[in-house]
Amino acid sequence: MTAGFAADLYNEELAPVAPEKRTWSWLNMATVWMGMVHNIVAYEAAAGLMALGLSAWECLEVVAVAYAILFVTMWFNARPGTQYGIPFCVLIRSAFGPKGAQIPVVLRGFCAIFWFSVQAYAATQAMDAILSTLSATWASFSTPVLGMPEKRWAAMAIIWALHAWISSHGVHRIKNFELVAGPLVIVVGLVATVWGLRVGHGLGPLFSVPSRLHGLAFLATFALGVTGMIGMWATFAVNIPDLSRFVRSQRDQVVGQAIGLPLTALVFTPMAIITTSATVLLFGRPIWNPTELLLALNQPLVTVIGGATLILATLSVNVVANILPASYDLINLFPRYLDFNRASRLVLGLGVFFMPWLWFDHADNIYRMLDIIGGTLGPVTGIMLADYYIVRRQALDVGALYRHGDVYDGLAGWHVPALITLAVGGAVASAGQVVPALHALGNVSWFAGVLIGFGLYLGLNRVV
Repeated sequence: MTAGFAADLYNEELAPVAPEKRTWSWLNMATVWMGMVHNIVAYEAAAGLMALGLSAWECLEVVAVAYAILFVTMWFNARPGTQYGIPFCVLIRSAFGPKGAQIPVVLRGFCAIFWFSVQAYAATQAMDAILSTLSATWASFSTPVLGMPEKRWAAMAIIWALHAWISSHGVHRIKNFELVAGPLVIVVGLVATVWGLRVGHGLGPLFSVPSRLHGLAFLATFALGVTGMIGMWATFAVNIPDLSRFVRSQRDQVVGQAIGLPLTALVFTPMAIITTSATVLLFGRPIWNPTELLLALNQPLVTVIGGATLILATLSVNVVANILPASYDLINLFPRYLDFNRASRLVLGLGVFFMPWLWFDHADNIYRMLDIIGGTLGPVTGIMLADYYIVRRQALDVGALYRHGDVYDGLAGWHVPALITLAVGGAVASAGQVVPALHALGNVSWFAGVLIGFGLYLGLNRVV
């Protein structure tokens, strides 16, 4: 261990990445984002906007606004990771103190494991659909066990094993996997889009379906959609340094994110909308769950190929957006006992206990959870931006981040302004989820959280 560094704050996984080992180019950053943006939940969130009553054009407007805001946030929060080579769980110590930082780290880790569970269950549905199509014997194993058919449990075990294999060699295997998975899923998505255009006889009929919402109802749903889309990536907005620490320059991280995040989203989202619009014409209702759509088409070859693509897309996002950050967060909690491989196995085990099959049924469930996550992590994003750009003026003492009793220690390891800001910001931003009179606030929970986090943290720093 480096001399003077605390054993509970440092190990090789948490150490700054040396400049010569920061080998990711803009292409790596772009393909990683491609692999994350086109996933099942992102598809369902985009398609779910139509289920909530928005027209196809309005859905595109929601996505354009949300991802433009996300890109700017990711760009700024990624800079310290690239500059200093440190992960989120180390960077956050400058704002919260070495002990206080464990609170946002645990919060972020909880969200990452939750999202891993949700994404993996979506892939489990696809695996079950494939195997039920290929084997009548498999399809017959339908006895419920703990709220889920026994065949679904077996499918889930296969999906969990695939995640374990990809994450077994850390960041480098993940990087190479994304170089293939990201572009491949886009190609298959284009095939689905061509199908949607054939069903709708071009874009005209698909995009002529009018909105069912007007006036205040439209504004509320539009805000809900933007916040929900941002909430999908609110977790990654705080821990983007976990990736940017491996990128060789600020230019690479900006260009890579610009190509991989807003541009890919604006390509992928119309695919989801066109495909969902086609289901309205074909079945009389929007089918936002892609596995349900594959089964509704009742074409075995399509189910197998489409299901395999959904599984690939899920693996692509889960290992980067959920397993990787959650593993770093667990390592931060137990640096003496965990390395990346052990931590990633622990993430897989904990993911089972979130039981996503108990709520994974309706589009509004996804948006409700996205808003809760966005409202909770919004203040953390605001605090990080205020601390790095205003309070620290983009200059960090990296060694002090690994020591107790140094410049970032605050009050015995707890930086009080950040803790107060997180409590107030999280409570206000999430109040709309529990107080009916503040329901409208829930539609902009992430924005409220970021603004409160940024402003209140700066104000308290001047007082304390």
